[in-house]
Amino acid sequence: MIKFLVAAIWICAVTIGAMVYSFQSSAARPEAGAEAGVEPAYFGGLDYVKTDVISVPVVKDNAINGYFIARLVYTVDPEKMKKLSIPAQSLIVDEVYTYLFSHPGIDFSAADMLDMDVFKTGIKDSLNKRVGDTLVHEVIVEQLDYLSKADIRDNTERQQKAADNARSTGPLPAKKAH
Repeated sequence: MIKFLVAAIWICAVTIGAMVYSFQSSAARPEAGAEAGVEPAYFGGLDYVKTDVISVPVVKDNAINGYFIARLVYTVDPEKMKKLSIPAQSLIVDEVYTYLFSHPGIDFSAADMLDMDVFKTGIKDSLNKRVGDTLVHEVIVEQLDYLSKADIRDNTERQQKAADNARSTGPLPAKKAH
């Protein structure tokens, strides 16, 4: 019985010693990225600015052909965000409008012709150029849609028909209790 008690105490002591040693050695050793001074892109250090839905009219041949609808997320340096004198949301939305209107070759109606990497990099670079510093590190697309005038017209007609049907049928008559 005493042998089992001594063996149990010995096993507990060895286990506790091994755990203390492993925690101390892992805390003393820096990570590989921290040694080189490189911070991992998706593991902290950056804030995410999520835009509201941005709706930009697409103009061709002096007429509105549809609407570009997007919701974007920007990774930004929080220290540089604090230094901005205007709200980041306003700056970002204005830059998206400016970028889209200054690049008339972007055709959202032809989805196969849209190069998303060029689009995201273009917005990031133009925003950083406008600020004069590397504020935006990456642009992430959360939602990207294009609605043509025909799509909008069809949706409006469907909504009107549904509303007319609801009005014409009216409320259901109440059942009489027997």
